Order: sequence, then structure tokens, then C-alpha cells
Amino acid sequence: MSGSDSEHSSLQGALLLAAPSLLDPNFARSVIFMAAHTEGDGAFGYILNRPTTQRVSDLLPDRDLGVLGDVDVFIGGPVATDKLAFAALNWDRKRRELHCETHLSVGDATDALTAGRLVRGFVGYAGWAEGQLEKEVKHRSWITTSATRKVLTCEEPSSLWHAVLGDMGPLFELMSRMPDEVSLN
Repeated sequence: MSGSDSEHSSLQGALLLAAPSLLDPNFARSVIFMAAHTEGDGAFGYILNRPTTQRVSDLLPDRDLGVLGDVDVFIGGPVATDKLAFAALNWDRKRRELHCETHLSVGDATDALTAGRLVRGFVGYAGWAEGQLEKEVKHRSWITTSATRKVLTCEEPSSLWHAVLGDMGPLFELMSRMPDEVSLN
């Protein structure tokens, strides 16, 4: 699924990795899990490698959240940054794919944590209008790939872009080591 071979198929469940040439500060070197995508309706996902220094309890101090209060909060994208959303991620070993449940209530997020799934809080999300993402993929702003277990096991979420890209083969590994500003090299 890497490159633009997924141009006409759904990217739901896939990862989008910002191409090194994508300099938009909202998305530079980002890894996005695509929670939903159809060519006719647009796309929606969460940036997985932009942790904040906050936990859910910092954003909802007046609520008794139990274990959910200790969940890390991430910048999910530039849309609706005034909203906190919960998502649960887990790896399906049989199908070898990442599952993501979005828009969880506080109770559902707590249940997912208790069941052993990785739960994250997201402020904002990444969204595209009908046909917008397809154009960006066609113009090679994004590198598409299947989601891997590394999304859950990467110890330092901010290094996920380098880790996933580096595992995709020699050319991508070289790309992962490019400096942020090539002109300064």
C-alpha cells in the first residue's frame, strides 16, 4: 500500500506518513491513523506522534476519571482543537491489523483501558473534504502504508515517523534520516 497505489481505494485503517517535503507545521513528519475514508465523503484520522505534556485529568480537572485521568493527550490534528476525544487502539493478531475505536465516551474509554487496550485522548483531528486527500496522495504529500504493531509498541511516540518509515525499506529508511531543512545540510 505504500506510495500512491492506494489512490482509488479506501485508506481506512492505514497510516499516512507525511512526505519529507510536506512542510505544513500541522502535518510535518506526522503519522496519521486513518479512522475513516471514502472518496465521496472525505477522510478523518488522528495524528499519533504529537504527544502533549498533558493528561486527561489536566483537561477535565472537575471530573472523577479514575484510570482515565492518567491517559496521555495528543494533538490529533488541526480541526476542532477545542474538543477532547477518546480513541482505543488494539492489535488484532489474527488479521495482523490495527483497530481503532473512535468517539468513545468517558465510560467506554475507561472500559477499553480496563480491557487492556491502549487509550489516548486527542485534542483535534485531521480531516479532509471529498477528494482532497486523494489529490494530496497523488501529489505525493503523503506516503501510505499498512498500520503496523509499531504504532502500539514505539516507546517514544514522537519518534514514530522515523520508526515506521525506517522499517519500510532502504529508500524510506534514507528518507527518515533526512534533516528537517535539507537546505541547511
